[in-house]
Order: sequence, then structure tokens, then C-alpha cells
Amino acid sequence: MKLTVFDTAGARLREIDAADEVFGIEPNRAVLHQAYIAQMANRRAGNASTKGRGEVRGSTIKIRKQKGLGRSRQGSIRASHHVGGGVAFGPKPHSFAKDLPRTMRRLALRSALSSHAAAGTLLVVQGLTATDGKTRTVQAALAALGVDRTALVVTGEHAPELTRAARNIDIAKALPAQNLNVVDLVNAHRLVLSEDAVRKCEALWGGANIKPQRGRVKEAV
Repeated sequence: MKLTVFDTAGARLREIDAADEVFGIEPNRAVLHQAYIAQMANRRAGNASTKGRGEVRGSTIKIRKQKGLGRSRQGSIRASHHVGGGVAFGPKPHSFAKDLPRTMRRLALRSALSSHAAAGTLLVVQGLTATDGKTRTVQAALAALGVDRTALVVTGEHAPELTRAARNIDIAKALPAQNLNVVDLVNAHRLVLSEDAVRKCEALWGGANIKPQRGRVKEAV
């Protein structure tokens, strides 16, 4: 497929070829949803903790005798219905981590990239990494490109000056292509890629990195 290249002033420069298996597939919404849920679950610390009736402080003696008082039967001051008693069925520290096969994770990334390409929210920009580390420079470039909502700026390699400059912009986040993830791609309204980032995405998730179909391959006669 063809992707239009812009400069930092918003002018069209040329078109480049991009791999269809990375930027032009039919997005798999189900896999994309599973990858999003898994990533959000993996962010959870899972350290919420409460004390049960066997862990709180208090006497173990029976509060009052079982019969003869005309009142309800009570066994322990540490029961959950008493003030200061233990919590019934409260949370305990545990892991919320969800694991996905590598094939599904890669398919989710390709689906997210293809969704941006199909929706016209993917921009390829030349000279994106040639920044002076100033926030106003990156902000002016995004404004020239018509970016007025949440934007994910992706470079081929780590660009510390661009990352530092974009850190002060509320609607922008910059990261290298190897750190691309489903949550950032889905949450971003605009995806801004450098030319190096396009080639890096093709190298990471295209070509030989796509799992071949199972079964026997019919040879051409």
C-alpha cells in the first residue's frame, strides 16, 4: 500500500510503499480486544489486601452464652458483622496477569496499525527526529500536521530529544517502534510515524515474523 510522506511544515513530499501484511490487513477486532484487556490487566499491581476474621485482633471467647438471654446467637467478636471484625471475602494479593501467544500479540499490533492506515489517521513525517529538544518545536510541527487530539509519535530508534520535548505536551507521547503497544495505539487518535519507524515496523512484525498457515502447502505444478 501507499503512504503519503509529509514534512514538519505539513507539506506533501512523496509516497512510499508500505507492507500490506503490516499496514493493510483486515483488522481482527477480537484479537485486538483481547490484547488490550491483557495489557491493562498486566498493569495491575494486585496488592490489595484485607484481614479475615482469623487475622484481626480480638478475643476468641464466646461473647455470651448460647441460650437463656433471649438475644441472638453470637460466637466471636471478630466476626465480619461486628465493628472491628474481619472482612468477609475481601481481596488478597494475587496476580492479574494474562498471557497471550506471540502470534496473537503480533496480529493485534498489525491490526491496530492497519486500523489507523485505513481510517486515514496515520501520518508519515520526514525529519521528525531532527528536533532541538524544544517542546515548542514539536508542538508547532504537530499543529502544522493538523494534530489537535491525542497523538502517538513513533520513531525508528530511541530519540531522547524528541521524547523529552513531547513529554511536556498533554496530547502527545513519543516512543520508539520497538516499544509500540496495543493500548497506546488504540488510545491515540493520530499515529505519527517517521520513515524509519515504518521500516522498523515492517522488520518487526512483517515478512518472516508472520506465522505461516498450518497444514500442507500445495506446490505449484
